[in-house]
Amino acid sequence: MLKMHEIRELIKLVDQSSVTDFDYEFEGLKVSIKKGTQPGAPIQVQAPAVQETIYQPVSQPVVSAPAPVEVSPVVKEEAAPKPESQDTGLHKIVSPMVGTFYAAPAPDASPYVKVGDKVNNSTIVCIVEAMKLMNEIEAEVKGEIVEILVENGQLVEYGQALFLVKAE
Repeated sequence: MLKMHEIRELIKLVDQSSVTDFDYEFEGLKVSIKKGTQPGAPIQVQAPAVQETIYQPVSQPVVSAPAPVEVSPVVKEEAAPKPESQDTGLHKIVSPMVGTFYAAPAPDASPYVKVGDKVNNSTIVCIVEAMKLMNEIEAEVKGEIVEILVENGQLVEYGQALFLVKAE
């Protein structure tokens, strides 16, 4: 079974190479990575040409539809992140993927970590479920859990902070 940091390393290697499709299969585990267009690359979308003639009495000129319009993508700027005054100097454990956050290995089990718990690099702090796969998330830092930023069962985004840790 591949660990999360190994999967991240594969993604980085494919991203830095000229490879556009990468498939890996071993003992029932399948990993497929496909590279599309680069972020920020212009996307060209064109509306189909519409020529419509409206028939009117001979005394008035024929009116046709306006020329085709070229549609360009709308770039939406993200709002600046809110400054968090209390997290200065704290390490953020972030979600490596989009998925559902679970604080415990089972609904009736106790959570992996609570505020005040000591963690080390390999301590499992939660699970993020993505596409029916349960991905164990490791602390990747030695320290103490200061704050849990998400609720059990909450959807999380790639890069979203899950925990704040006071690193030792």
